Amino acid sequence: MTGSDSLALSDALGRLATTPRLLVALDFDGTLAPEVDAPLQARALPAALDAITRLSALDQTTVALVSGRDLASLVEVSQTPDEVLLVGSHGIEVRIDGHETSLSDDERAARARLSDAVHGAAEGREGVFVEEKPAGLALHTRLADAATTEAVHGAAREAVGALGGMHERIGKNVLEFAVRATGKNDGIDRLREAVEATGVLYAGDDVTDEDGFRALGQGDLSIKVGPGETGAMHRVADPAAMADLLVELAGLREHLGHA
Repeated sequence: MTGSDSLALSDALGRLATTPRLLVALDFDGTLAPEVDAPLQARALPAALDAITRLSALDQTTVALVSGRDLASLVEVSQTPDEVLLVGSHGIEVRIDGHETSLSDDERAARARLSDAVHGAAEGREGVFVEEKPAGLALHTRLADAATTEAVHGAAREAVGALGGMHERIGKNVLEFAVRATGKNDGIDRLREAVEATGVLYAGDDVTDEDGFRALGQGDLSIKVGPGETGAMHRVADPAAMADLLVELAGLREHLGHA
């Protein structure tokens, strides 16, 4: 990030810090936590956790995590204060006022068929891991070689395509299928409404976070973490830089906002 880009981002943070009701919504993996091979070993950087704790303690300020992880996994790895709201499974699961996701009988039956198809495609393929989610499954290939990844993606798409009515989403080293179409934009929209936010910061690193960026409007701030094409307004290099930004925002909000 150049000096002018850094100055523009600091100016944007300063403006956002004065909004009456602030929502800070954050992806977890690759944004707060460096990527790891074992998903349940991921942890947010200490500086990021400290900033989140400071922000959560401020008046008229809400922090939320918006993740592709299922809610149970997100709770286990995030280790955030209870005040932090959680959105899991790309907007399907939401922890606000005790809300729990439920599927219809038809959706549950469709998910069972989907599980058989995805596990069948992945069986016996080295480096491939299937993650169960409330409304679907994620096919992880971070540990697989390129040939295996191509083969398992092709097999999974063929098997799932034969079922009909399923929804596909691709991210970094993961291919997901679900019986219900949602995106991180749905989670952000719900959070914005729930806390009556007048300004929203959303940060993420993956292609699935582009949905979240598109949910933002005038007076909001979107931040891409790491490389890759993006529709975000600003970019930082990595989770460490994102942690620094959150520390800066916490300080600004404490002094300029509703402390």
